[in-house]
Amino acid sequence: MSTPLRSFRITKSQNPVDLLNAATRLFGGSITTAPLGALSSGDHELRGVAAPDFAVGYFASPLGVRVASVPGRRGSYFVNIGVSGEIEASCGSRRATLDKTTGGVVNPGDTQELRPCHNQTRFLGLKIDAALVDEELAALTGHPPVSTVRFDFALDLAKPKGRAVRLLVRSLVEQLDSGDPLFQRADLQRSQLRCIVTALLLAQPHSHTRELRDSPQSGHPRSLRAALAFIDTHLSERLTLGDIAAAANCSPRTISSAFGDRLGLSPMSYVRNLRLDRIREDILKSTDPVGTIAYRWGASHLGRFAGEYRDRFDELPSDTAARR
Repeated sequence: MSTPLRSFRITKSQNPVDLLNAATRLFGGSITTAPLGALSSGDHELRGVAAPDFAVGYFASPLGVRVASVPGRRGSYFVNIGVSGEIEASCGSRRATLDKTTGGVVNPGDTQELRPCHNQTRFLGLKIDAALVDEELAALTGHPPVSTVRFDFALDLAKPKGRAVRLLVRSLVEQLDSGDPLFQRADLQRSQLRCIVTALLLAQPHSHTRELRDSPQSGHPRSLRAALAFIDTHLSERLTLGDIAAAANCSPRTISSAFGDRLGLSPMSYVRNLRLDRIREDILKSTDPVGTIAYRWGASHLGRFAGEYRDRFDELPSDTAARR
């Protein structure tokens, strides 16, 4: 992986401000120079790809940076993996030297500082939406987490589990680099990202590790799988509890119990949340009016929709549209 994301250059400049601006556009949040006396001479290059659930960037720069989350947002996780050289990284009181054998995992709401040790330092940064981590933990344990998953900072990439995370991240980058239209499909990228998140949850200690270890790792029952598939296929249509139960070949009470036991919410709440997620994805990648997108995904009352959207994402649909 000598030239990762080679077709996705965002900036290459001797002006460090260009790097900071480009990184902020790619990852969001606040990215500034860290008060660490880092070198700023030489080239500053950033290549990257952003999608609704993730963003991945390749940094080649001697500039030390501070990365802070956006207040009031659900937040994202960051996974940093060295390609060459070393980075002195810190997150609060936690510190680590990042390289090919040690990565770093930063939790939502935390501020990280990254200081390359010399001009030849290169690293990959992967941003993962917090909602996806919650979804994958729920799939592993059978119920959604009652609190935010908080990972340990230093990720040992030399051990088998850590190597699996690194290989999966590299596989995602290689798929993006392949140029094959098949690998540009959002559903395949999301599938690969889910594999990365699952591996991270199993490889890296975190606040729910004991719960994950003690939970029976059984799949969903057939009726629930059928209901989930039906909802996904017919999400833009008017759906009722009776429709979902019929697709699952069981009673409304039985399918409601399955959703509550396995996913921690009712079938119609699941429909609402999934619609909101799809609407948000379309707002970010489309120039269509918000109302048009909302109606496309089955929202029938724009005022109610706006309130539900704000409750889920801590911002109005118009705030999301303003960032397009």
